[in-house]
Amino acid sequence: MSGRDTGFRHWLARRWRQATARRPDAPDDYLRDDVEVVRRQYLESEQRFRALLESLPRVAVQGYDRERRVIYWNEASTRLYGYAPDEAQGRLLEELIIPSPMREPVIQAHRAWVQEGVEIPAEELELQHKSGELVPVFSHHVMLGEHTDDPLMFCVDVDLSDQKRAHRELDFATRFDSLTHLPNRQTFEALLNEVIADCRRHNTGLVLIYLDIDHFVQINDALGYEQGDRLLVELTQRLRRATRASDMISRLSGDEFVVAFPGYQREDVLSQLVHKVQQVLRAPFLMDGSRRQVTACLGVSLWPDNGDTARELIRNADVAKNRAKLDGRGSVWFFDQQLHDELLHQHHLIDKLEQALERGELALHFQPQVSVASGRIENLEALLRWQPAEGPSISPAEFIPLAERSDLIHRLGDWVMEAACHQRSLWREAGLAIERIDINFSGRQMSRTDIFQRFEACLARYDLGPRHIGIELTENVLIEADERILAGLHRLHQLGFRIAIDDFGTGYSSLSYLKHFPVTALKIDRAFVRDAPEQPEDRAIMEAAIFIGHRLGLEVVAEGVENREQLALIREMRCDLVQGFYFFRPMPAQELERVLTGLVVGGQGFAG
Repeated sequence: MSGRDTGFRHWLARRWRQATARRPDAPDDYLRDDVEVVRRQYLESEQRFRALLESLPRVAVQGYDRERRVIYWNEASTRLYGYAPDEAQGRLLEELIIPSPMREPVIQAHRAWVQEGVEIPAEELELQHKSGELVPVFSHHVMLGEHTDDPLMFCVDVDLSDQKRAHRELDFATRFDSLTHLPNRQTFEALLNEVIADCRRHNTGLVLIYLDIDHFVQINDALGYEQGDRLLVELTQRLRRATRASDMISRLSGDEFVVAFPGYQREDVLSQLVHKVQQVLRAPFLMDGSRRQVTACLGVSLWPDNGDTARELIRNADVAKNRAKLDGRGSVWFFDQQLHDELLHQHHLIDKLEQALERGELALHFQPQVSVASGRIENLEALLRWQPAEGPSISPAEFIPLAERSDLIHRLGDWVMEAACHQRSLWREAGLAIERIDINFSGRQMSRTDIFQRFEACLARYDLGPRHIGIELTENVLIEADERILAGLHRLHQLGFRIAIDDFGTGYSSLSYLKHFPVTALKIDRAFVRDAPEQPEDRAIMEAAIFIGHRLGLEVVAEGVENREQLALIREMRCDLVQGFYFFRPMPAQELERVLTGLVVGGQGFAG
């Protein structure tokens, strides 16, 4: 028998000798038979007991004598606590595996069992590994020879490490985000409510900032989810470095975070806090081997101004963030009740717009583009109008941005394409002297993977080509275009379609992008045209745009021409086409037909 069994064997041997001690009045033959029976029973019992203990590889069993010294230590005990049998043999229980705070209670409990018969209850404990680490176990105790001079206590310990680890992992998964290890929404709300209660006690305020990464879906689509995850982890690390220990951060969803700053008042450092979060995004992020600039829209709510609970503050910061997204990348918005009411109105408006598509409340109006040289109508721009069955008309400036925020813009875009192509085919059949109708494509429409196929299919249904239909895009659509969009535009350009940059001059890095994209025309934004007669800066910008456009072989259109002074300046600069109220307002198809047939004269035109 190995060293780990020596003490246990000696104990059993003593019990065997006690059992087989010769009684003075017993016959010799009887005693020999009795001793043989007891000896066999002892050996069989020892073998069965030892086999039982060693057959439990995940159950640690230790035997202790009356003084709590180890007399048995199985292999599972070595794996669980780190001591080899010869290291444990003869040592006190409390010196081996009992943490310091538990030692005296364990000694007292063992004495109470040995001396008074008070059993030690089975329970979950954290005992001590040789390394000092705590080990979670379920410990059960058995006392043999309880009422003798040599009682033996066995501790049967089941390792709970796997169960505890699984429980911790499950608890973590239900309370924290697995990627960033930040609290999830439920955990964050609970923690934030506690912080709000503390702010209430100390009469301090709290600032909550809701952060939504701009165009994160496009990052995932272009670079893959692994790169998107790297961005989220890096953003989390930056937010942690930029905040105090008392501040709280949560990842609410894929690309949305909230940061709570307790202890501040509105009048204190609100702008500094917003700036701090914006600074986190200032440095580019390394993704897919290149450095990319990332922006985010921020919504801000305040306690106690904008809500009394965590849920109200988060909801209202979310409302403010959604309003910020309407203003474009990197925008910030603060919550107030007027904003809340405005967003409710927008929600109802979206519902009404969907119904308008079904009820036939939408129409196209057409605004002519007039030749500066001849005064002749050359082309038309198709503009979407909405006239509800009841109530006043609704401006495109109000409903187009709302449609942009949802998939409704795709349905509107399809409707405009179909309506413009249908009207152009009707005018062709009527023999009206009109060349081309230009239709606008938004950035959201261009993100649709089949946008070019749908456009060409619509043209084919009406047997139309480049002479009949053109497209207009804003600068930012081109600047943000991916390879798919560029390939589609190059195909249209090669087929002879007119591709115009609308609102030219209002984007960024405009001129440097002209040589990279297949465009045929520039439309100078009305803001420059409006102020050019009085503002030398606007006049210089407009003159430079016309000059560069012509040097690149592009047609140039001036938008928003409303008076004689603007027209005179545009003629002086040799712009190609003009578009504006000075000549024609946007008009429905029937009214335009009367203009084209000479039944109605346009505005003041070139008279005088």
